[in-house]
Amino acid sequence: MSLPQPVPPSWKDLGKASKDLLGKDYPFTCNTIEVSTKANDVAFKVTGNDQGGNPSGELEAKFTNKAHGLAVTQTWTTSNILKSNFELDNAFAKGFKVELNTSLQPEKAAKSALVQATYKQSGLNFHSAFDVFKGPAFTADAVFGRDGFLLGGEASYNVTEGSISRWAAAVGYNAPEYAVTIHGLNNFKTFSASYYHRVNPDVEAGAKAVYDSKATTGGVALEVGAKTYLDNTSFVKTKINNSGVLALGYTQSLRPGVKMSLGLAVDTQKLNTVSPTGPAHKLGASFTFSS
Repeated sequence: MSLPQPVPPSWKDLGKASKDLLGKDYPFTCNTIEVSTKANDVAFKVTGNDQGGNPSGELEAKFTNKAHGLAVTQTWTTSNILKSNFELDNAFAKGFKVELNTSLQPEKAAKSALVQATYKQSGLNFHSAFDVFKGPAFTADAVFGRDGFLLGGEASYNVTEGSISRWAAAVGYNAPEYAVTIHGLNNFKTFSASYYHRVNPDVEAGAKAVYDSKATTGGVALEVGAKTYLDNTSFVKTKINNSGVLALGYTQSLRPGVKMSLGLAVDTQKLNTVSPTGPAHKLGASFTFSS
């Protein structure tokens, strides 16, 4: 008798280990700050950044009722965008969740509404979404898993045009110490392969290669990186791509509830050059406070 299969990762989380290793904890694009706290069943979070030289931020409040599987999140941004998210988990069946995501920008009369449904069970992770105003469009994706092997696919159907506007597929293998994922995206016009390896408890390594048939510059975009834990409160990360951009990241837990991250990006091909759009090298910091 075979053992029950675990719930596989969702479509968007395929290759997540490599994606997080190469994408997170490098705050060199801007300076950010995040403050979060909780009072009873309500969690508050304030974030701010200076992306593109224009300071922006948002205030978020999330109410959670675990007994009924209900969560309501309200967000207001400095761009005057009001966002709402309603979640109902295990409402109709175990592993079934429905969501409603809305946003409203009164100044531009811009609005959006997305209805989502997720169903998880042994060996299956299914997700669907209906975009009410954009299209409208219906998108569905599913990931099947067995003994570490993963097979996933995604398709989007434009209701107005009556045609499939986007499709993609992926295969992968997840093991306790490593993961491999291959994606065919954008109607199989873009292909990517990612690899993640936990070398030992203190060292992680990963790589990602992307080939875009529509790119103006030919060839494969390649990026490799590693993460090393210095102790139980700090770690360093480094990565480099085939364009010669070297990135460094350092994260330190200063005390419980306070974390600092520093990021640096150096274009090794332009060590003494200032581009028309700004410096070729970037430096940034991120601070997170939680209670």
